[in-house]
Amino acid sequence: QVQLVESGGGLVQAGGSLRLSCAASGRTFSSAAMGWFRQAPGKEREFVAAISWINSPTYADSVKGRFTISRDNAKNTVYLQMNSLKPEDTAVYYCAADLAPGWAIPRTVNRYDYWGQGTQVTVSS
Repeated sequence: QVQLVESGGGLVQAGGSLRLSCAASGRTFSSAAMGWFRQAPGKEREFVAAISWINSPTYADSVKGRFTISRDNAKNTVYLQMNSLKPEDTAVYYCAADLAPGWAIPRTVNRYDYWGQGTQVTVSS
C-alpha cells in the first residue's frame, strides 16, 4: 500500500508561483514513477508532469517551461514548482504513483496505481 498526501495549494495571482508537495508512504517510492495531474470543474483529469525513478521528467505542453517536477527519495516526496501561473492553471492537483513503471514515463491516468486526495490551486486574473 502507498498513501499520498498533497500540500501547498492555495490562491495566487496570475504570474505568481506555488510549490506543491506530495509525501508518500511505503518503501517502494524510490522505484516508482510519480506524476502530477489536474482536474478543473467540468473537465477530465489531465496530465501535468511526471518523473521517472531515474529522475527523468516529462511535461504537458501547456506547462512546459513554467512548471518543474522534482523528487527527493530520502524524504519520499515529489514536488511541483509552478511559476508564471495563469488563470487556466486553476484546478485540483493530484499526485499519483506508478509502482511498476518500466522505462517509459507514464502520462495517462490509467497507468497510475495510487492517488492522493488532491489540493486546490486557484489563480486569479
